[in-house]
Amino acid sequence: MTSTAAFFRSSLLMLAVGVLILFGIVGTSLWLVQVNRDYSDETASLRRIRSSIVNVLTTVQDAETGQRGYLLANDVAYLAPYTAALENLPKRRQTLIDNVKPLPSYAEKLDALKAAIDGKMNELSATVALTRDGKLSEAVAIVRDDAGREYMDAIRAIIGDFLEQTDSRLRVVVEKQLSAASTLQLVTIGGAIAILVVLGGAILIIAQHVRDLSKATEEVEQLNVGLEARVSERTQDLIRANQEIQKFAYIVTHDLRAPLVNIMGFLSELDTSVKSVTSYVLAEEKTLSPLDIQEARQAVEEDLPEAMGFIRSSTRKMDSLINAILKISRDGRRKLQPDRIDLKALIDTVAANVHHQLVETGGTSETRVRVGPIVTDRFSLDQIFGNLFDNAVKYQMPGRPLTIDVDAYPDGPGRVRVDVKDNGRGIAANDLERVFELFRRAGDQDQRGEGIGLAHVRSLIRNLGGDITVQSELGKGSTFILTLPSDLTKIVRSIEA
Repeated sequence: MTSTAAFFRSSLLMLAVGVLILFGIVGTSLWLVQVNRDYSDETASLRRIRSSIVNVLTTVQDAETGQRGYLLANDVAYLAPYTAALENLPKRRQTLIDNVKPLPSYAEKLDALKAAIDGKMNELSATVALTRDGKLSEAVAIVRDDAGREYMDAIRAIIGDFLEQTDSRLRVVVEKQLSAASTLQLVTIGGAIAILVVLGGAILIIAQHVRDLSKATEEVEQLNVGLEARVSERTQDLIRANQEIQKFAYIVTHDLRAPLVNIMGFLSELDTSVKSVTSYVLAEEKTLSPLDIQEARQAVEEDLPEAMGFIRSSTRKMDSLINAILKISRDGRRKLQPDRIDLKALIDTVAANVHHQLVETGGTSETRVRVGPIVTDRFSLDQIFGNLFDNAVKYQMPGRPLTIDVDAYPDGPGRVRVDVKDNGRGIAANDLERVFELFRRAGDQDQRGEGIGLAHVRSLIRNLGGDITVQSELGKGSTFILTLPSDLTKIVRSIEA
């Protein structure tokens, strides 16, 4: 039969494995996203370089076309391309130099390219000037000379080498970017599957524990046939524990599954967006339609950031939920340290922590203790009252001074009752039990929180052998009723035995 300690060890092991997988997914995803961003930046840089290279070549060719047309037709109307090229060439040459100067394989040929362009433009300028002066035959003689053709061949050769280097690197970068994107998808899907497997293992452990508890209940009933009162009390405890385990199983499967569904859904959107970007990057400029460009830009500017944002949000949500479960499990496993405590002094110390917040709203707090010192775990009691006071401040009624009244008095032999009353917002009748459930919150969700505070309080006080309930009226306030043994020593001894 699986013991409670073994159940918690197994549960914590499953949670630890889940946390490690989650950290692995998050770390790998962040690294791959950075890799993709670097590749995207390099791709954009290479496309700028390629554009500047093509612009220079096109401009020189336009100038040559205008010159040839003018010489053939002797009509100044044909000089329009030549004139536009003269105007645009300096800026485009400077853009090309700025883009490729940091790259050694390009920079070493810039001087040769500059000389070839200067020579070609000088040849074009001379022939145009001669033609304007009516010396067409001399202009034609210059054109027939091989110098202009040699300059143009040199320009084409250097620029062709630039384009070949650029296109070669662009293909490599695109392939690496696609590979990184595929790896990111595989890592996320694989991690999601692994977490589902861990969750399945946790559910199996919980189910086995539930079966063991049911079997233990039957054995207790058979062994204690004559002790009807004791059997009834023990059965109620087991039923309550069984219900809490089932709630815990539901929380693990439901609350942790929702972020995984979001991750898998937005991975599909990532895949679609990457296809649009890939088509844009790999396509020749002449084959791109306005729709292709629009889809690619939308993918980069909207779809990809949105999908990555939702994936990060979902992984952070999973991490928060797992950490909350770990916190409650860790506190439940902590060894209790019975200590003699002045209950009034402890409550006054906790109240002092929120005193300045009460003063800001004109509120007050009052403590009445009608019992002597009790023996219990100081850390747990600090946590319990700290949570209750913080909740009272957090959920006070706007516009109404907050009052917190604490009344402690005997509740039968060996028992103490503490009523913590406030005049805050109150809790609806159908939410009175729900507020103690893990990750469940009631009322307006205008305050930060994960819904673990009161679940943590109930877990702590039950570890002390007590319980907590609430009475409340919406809009008027709430009273939290705590009952606990006045001496924890006997409980600790029975647990250790």
